[in-house]
Amino acid sequence: MRQIIQTADAPAAIGPYSQAVKHGSFIFTSGQIPLDPKSGAITGDDIAAQTRRVLDNLVAVLSSAGAAPTQVVKTTCFLDDMNDFAAFNEVYQEYFSENPPARSCVAVDRLPKDVLVEIEAVAIV
Repeated sequence: MRQIIQTADAPAAIGPYSQAVKHGSFIFTSGQIPLDPKSGAITGDDIAAQTRRVLDNLVAVLSSAGAAPTQVVKTTCFLDDMNDFAAFNEVYQEYFSENPPARSCVAVDRLPKDVLVEIEAVAIV
């Protein structure tokens, strides 16, 4: 059974998609960008601050689906500039410090609202 995941603790979808979909024991999140869930404003001017906000949003979505960061099996990370990779990794490893998930990380031409980072995840509960 497919279940739509929605929480006010993460930004509302800015398009025709769900924050996450749970199917069986799998949770598939949509990409999170650094939007404040209450104001909808972009949070942070640098990659570290934006990554922290993105991961806080991701944790909120996972939590509302009954999962924790330790249950994430795969992330896909999109960076505006691969020169931010080291600073991005510093923050990322705070959230996935032990037994981190599989990951892809790519630089893209442009992200929604011209943010610096977007992350999506797959978790198992």
